Amino acid sequence: MSMRCVRVAREDGEAIRRRLAELDALAGEYEIEVEDGVIYLPLDPDTDLEVLEAAISDGDFEIVERDSNRRETQTFPEDTLGFDPAYERLGDIVIIDEDDDERARMIADAIWDSDLPAKTIVNRASPIEGELRIRQWDVLAGTDTETVHREYGCAFELDLAKMYFSPRLATERHRVVEQVQPDEHFFDMFAGVGPFVIPAAKRGAECVGVDLNADAIEYLRRNADRNGVADRVTAIHSDIREVSGYDDWADRIVMNLPHSANEFLDTTIELAGDECLLHYYDIQSDDDPFGPGETAIRTAAGSEYDVKVENQREVRSYAPHEINVCLDVRLTRN
Repeated sequence: MSMRCVRVAREDGEAIRRRLAELDALAGEYEIEVEDGVIYLPLDPDTDLEVLEAAISDGDFEIVERDSNRRETQTFPEDTLGFDPAYERLGDIVIIDEDDDERARMIADAIWDSDLPAKTIVNRASPIEGELRIRQWDVLAGTDTETVHREYGCAFELDLAKMYFSPRLATERHRVVEQVQPDEHFFDMFAGVGPFVIPAAKRGAECVGVDLNADAIEYLRRNADRNGVADRVTAIHSDIREVSGYDDWADRIVMNLPHSANEFLDTTIELAGDECLLHYYDIQSDDDPFGPGETAIRTAAGSEYDVKVENQREVRSYAPHEINVCLDVRLTRN
């Protein structure tokens, strides 16, 4: 369609575009186009040219007639639904959390028909279950539950149907890993696909990751290769209580197994070196979110270690009156 456009040199284009936007003179439904170092800014047909020229008189421009293309606007789920649906992304998988099956399918259809990139859309169908902490999913669109999730410069291949992974903990993982020093001994007792282990290895640590889930350990090995740190990562499929060869080894230990980490503290004490920083994750009542964890750690350490709580942090709300917390605890051998 032939439109009046402001023709301006590319280096002056942004300044003129801002002035036109302030005047509400841009035809927003048409593309701003660049050709041979010149920008063409399409004008709203109702623009008063005298007012326009006076407003940008100090600029080097001209008004021309030009065939302009309509802007291809993106569509979003809310455009179809009339409300903003709640969802999160894990790689190219979209996750929704709806109890009503009909509403879940309506939201999934709107996401699938929108311009939101999505290979698969799933709805949470169960809480986290069993000792492998796997959740059941209803696959509402697509079929593949395998994806690659990226955070803070690392890529994690995983299969949502076979292992636990939470993208919501990315900031907390980054907080911990930023403390890791080159050549330190880093031990993740419940490693999953490696969201703590891989970035710690990238910082130069020698890392061991253990998990009871064989699929998760296989993906941990893949992720070590994918991120170029296989030479610094040892992945072990086992119950952590049955792993041998690492007594007095660890400079840093991650225990991200809320609800039951306290059951493994005797093993933690065996793994800890002369000085070890423990990142202990717990879920407790908001009445006393940190006390039970600290008590459990001090009991396990006994007289062997001096225990100093260096930091206690509320990670996120878990349920009404329950908080997911982390205690950063320094263990120093007496």
